[in-house]
Amino acid sequence: MTTGQALLSVNGISRLYGNRSAVIDASFELDRGQVLGLLGPNGAGKSTTLQMLSGALPPTTGRIRIGGHDLLRQPERAKALIGYLPEQPPLYPDLTVDEYLLYCARLHLLSGAGARAALDRSKGLCGLKDVGRRLIANLSGGYQQRVGIAQALIHSPALIILDEPATGLDPGQILELRVLIREVGQEHAIIMSTHILSEVRACCDRVQIIHAGKIVLDELVRDSKLDTGPYGVALALKNPPIAEILRAIRGVLNVTGNGEGRFRIECADPAETPARIAAEAVASGWGLYELAPLRDALETAYLRCTGAAANGN
Repeated sequence: MTTGQALLSVNGISRLYGNRSAVIDASFELDRGQVLGLLGPNGAGKSTTLQMLSGALPPTTGRIRIGGHDLLRQPERAKALIGYLPEQPPLYPDLTVDEYLLYCARLHLLSGAGARAALDRSKGLCGLKDVGRRLIANLSGGYQQRVGIAQALIHSPALIILDEPATGLDPGQILELRVLIREVGQEHAIIMSTHILSEVRACCDRVQIIHAGKIVLDELVRDSKLDTGPYGVALALKNPPIAEILRAIRGVLNVTGNGEGRFRIECADPAETPARIAAEAVASGWGLYELAPLRDALETAYLRCTGAAANGN
């Protein structure tokens, strides 16, 4: 599934550990300008897949081409096009942020003014302008994760691979990460692994679900089968008001009555709007006895493909 000439082409890659198959016959392509979310439960094969795509781990079988270069036969040319953030960021805690990022720039053959410009750009993108002189060891976990992302972006790679990039970030930083991924994804190809469905909804225009080492779904997020639409909740009240009163609550986009005091409500904000609904129900004596998130198409597809409870929703 591509929209033009593929930047990344993966053909039948598998990875064996002894007799155990971690990844089985994975094939797909990725264009510039696409953000691909790699979903799956823990142990599904997400990190192994990303390690193979980054060149950190050779596939047992199969072929990977990046920008037309074979990753095994032309590793220097192919890897020059990759920025990679592994699950554990490759940081040197005894260096300052600037020292570390300049070191990473030099590893990508940048020097002088070019290295300094790359440093300033990556720090700006990742919100690190004010911590350049601080030791990495003294940064919070969230800021260390930002430094890890900055090193993946330092050389403006065509393909950016992020393994669980939201790890250690607080809610505000996660929102900033989403903005960053959307911004960078306009000019680059990005693959982001996660087990949090909301991250895929917010950041990605394409999703793959991996289960037991196999890609079991590969769709555009905005495809009709996965279009999540607005966030919704199921509301049940013993003494319900008319629907117009519910629609007047700030953040409520639409209300559909299902009879017997039950409503389906579309919300502008998944955190704030349900809280306002609950507060109004209590204050008005509506007899609130159910307020639950509605399962959307992406969550339904995840559960169908993996047979597991969805995380992060």
